[in-house]
Amino acid sequence: MTQNFTIDTQLQHRTIREFAPVKVTPAQLETLLQVARHTSTSMFMQQFTILQITDNQKKAAIRKISTQDYVGGNGELLIFVVDLYRNQQIRKQMQADDGRLHQTDVFIQGVEDTVLAVQNVVNAAESMQLGAVILGSIVNDAQKMIELLGLPQMTFPLLGLQVGQPAQKPQLKPRLPLPFTLFENTYQTAFDIHALAPYDEVVQTYYDLRDTNRRIDSFTKQVASAKMDQRDTKRNQILEILHKQQLCLA
Repeated sequence: MTQNFTIDTQLQHRTIREFAPVKVTPAQLETLLQVARHTSTSMFMQQFTILQITDNQKKAAIRKISTQDYVGGNGELLIFVVDLYRNQQIRKQMQADDGRLHQTDVFIQGVEDTVLAVQNVVNAAESMQLGAVILGSIVNDAQKMIELLGLPQMTFPLLGLQVGQPAQKPQLKPRLPLPFTLFENTYQTAFDIHALAPYDEVVQTYYDLRDTNRRIDSFTKQVASAKMDQRDTKRNQILEILHKQQLCLA
């Protein structure tokens, strides 16, 4: 493998959930935001917006939605929003109709812009010895998040990001071996779960070493566990909420 500072940092990626009571400096925050601005964007539409959350009541409300105690605590809390509203307003003020903005394809482009920006910011944060955790949990109650943040139609809160000075150094979490995630030219549908046995052992050992008092199953057992079973949650309402936001209408 080729090695350099950037690659070494990326290969050492760890999700940080415990942050020291040290503020992200204005210079660090400005750097992260500039990195987000310079992220690749589909068709140059730049369809995302970042909300910096500084209000303690809003932080508490987001923490409740996320059900994670560290959310809104030490560090900086950013919410990344898929934003088609801005481009809708540009078109409207230039006497054009909404065009394709309500199409699912355009929303997916906005999702791509937003996710790439989040990952870019994480990479930049880790290069500055900061830690980060990506918060998919903000859509546990997407409608409440929309109301809390005063988001207009044509927007959707996709991911949160907590960034700060790490107060922990967790082990590297083992990822699927490359032969299971890389195929040449054609998707290989011949899949045998038994081939994952060695990886399951690695994952089991990781969890055993991380918390000897709480045994957690292997990767395959987690995939087959109740967390992926059908159940009634507010996340099931996301498509309905997208439609309410005038997104993915066709």
